[in-house]
This record gives sequence, C-alpha cells and structure tokens, in this order.
Amino acid sequence: MEIGGVLVSRQRELADYESLTKECRACPLRDGCNQVVFGEGNPEARLMLVGEGPGADEDRLGRPFVGAAGQLLNKILDAGRFPRHEVYICNVVKCRPPSNRLPLPNEVKACLPHLERQIELINPEIIICLGALATQVLVDPKARITRDRGKWVRKEGRLIMPTFHPAALLRDPSKKRPVWEDIQKVMAVYHEEWK
Repeated sequence: MEIGGVLVSRQRELADYESLTKECRACPLRDGCNQVVFGEGNPEARLMLVGEGPGADEDRLGRPFVGAAGQLLNKILDAGRFPRHEVYICNVVKCRPPSNRLPLPNEVKACLPHLERQIELINPEIIICLGALATQVLVDPKARITRDRGKWVRKEGRLIMPTFHPAALLRDPSKKRPVWEDIQKVMAVYHEEWK
C-alpha cells in the first residue's frame, strides 16, 4: 500500500487521463454513445478486471459493469472475497458499440492506448480478462476463450487469468462452474500473498 502523496498523485494522474480519454474521437464509437465509460475502482488495485465494452446501462450511467452482467460480476467478486471498491474494472473500448455488438478491430486499435495507460497507471499484479476480446487483446490475438480460460499467463511481470465474460454466464449457466474454478485460482494467488 502506498502512502499519502504517491496515492494522491496516482489518483490525480488517473483522473487527468480519464478527462483526456473523454475527449477522444479516434473512432466512430464516440459519436453513437452517450458517454465515455472510462473505468472505476481503486487506483492502487492489485487486481484489475477487463471486459469488452460498455452496454446500454453502462453507457447511460457512465460506469462499467452495472447492468445484469455487472450484477453477476459483483456476486463473483463477493464470492472471491474481492470487494469491488478494492479492484479496478474497465473495458477494452470505452464507448458503447451499437446494439452491444463486439468492437471492431479498428475500434479496439483506437482505444487500446487508453487501456494500456490505465494498466500502466494502476499497475495491477493480476488481470482477469473477462471474455474472448479482452483475452485476445491482452494475451494473444489467436486466443480462444473456451480453450485458454483458466490458464495463467505471465506477461510484462503480471499474471493474467482469462475467463468467460459474465454475460456469457447469463446466456449459458453451465459456464458458471468453470468461472468459479478460474476465480478460485485467482483467490489462491491473491489472498495467499496477503496472509
């Protein structure tokens, strides 16, 4: 845990970068959404969760993971003993794609510097990739979530755990058990270090 000035400085840098991101017009997504959904959480989080992009509820409220998938994510976080206020949650793209479609490659490319800067500023030890897109962006463009979920990846000094997106669990409840297995692996590392 960092003390006083360092944490305040990190909070300020993150807030300044959020303001800059909200002015972004690097792709057409900004023209079709209500607002930029930057991310939220602890600026010194050890655990970061990265999803795909904001949905309708997120676009309306300006916060990540607040709709049905977000409610399920909150339950997953609670079960893993990761209080939401202790982690940092964001998406690959910061603006809602039309009709909640997957972001297009040019949209991901335009927004990637924002995600990379968030990771740099927060400097998490562990990243959970929620779904295929986040896994392909942060781990390997050829990754397949059904094949690669549940397997730790070490990249740039961080541990990355790919798992299914909470929205996939809403569509297919049989995916809940594999996600719980993945979260238990994260718990074992995250909580063991703080015993």
